[in-house]
Amino acid sequence: MVYHSKPDVFSILSIFLLIWIMGVVSLVPFITSFAIGIIMFAIFVISAIFIWWYTVSIQYVFCEDDLLIKGGSFQNKIPYESIRRVAPTSDKLTGYRISAADKGLELFYQRDVHGSIKILPKDKMQFISELKKRCANVQLPPNQTFE
Repeated sequence: MVYHSKPDVFSILSIFLLIWIMGVVSLVPFITSFAIGIIMFAIFVISAIFIWWYTVSIQYVFCEDDLLIKGGSFQNKIPYESIRRVAPTSDKLTGYRISAADKGLELFYQRDVHGSIKILPKDKMQFISELKKRCANVQLPPNQTFE
C-alpha cells in the first residue's frame, strides 16, 4: 500500500523561486566567460531536476515488514516492531521536506541515531488505520484528531 505526501503549494512555490534564483545566478558567468557559464548552467539544470524530483516523489510505502519512506533517491526503512507511537505535529520540517502545512504526523521508533520522523500523508486517518493494522503495539494519543 502506497501513500503519497500531501502537496503543499507554499513549498512548491518556494522551490520554484529557488530554482529561478539559481538559474539567474548561473547565467551571470555568461557575461565574463562562455565556458564557465555553460558549466554553471549545467549545474543549475541538474540541481533543478533533482530538487523537483525529490519534492514530488515523497511516498510512504507499507511493505511486508517495514514502513518505507522515500523521496527521490533517499529512503528510510522503519521496521513495524520498532514503531512505538504516533502523534500529531505542527513542526514546519516534516520528514524529507520543509512544509507550510503544519499538521503532520510524527512517528516515534527505536533506532540508534534518530528516534522519530515527521511525515505528511495526504490521508492521515487512512494512513493511521493501515499503520494500526501492521503495528499492533503502536500508541495513539487519547481523544486526538489527526485531521
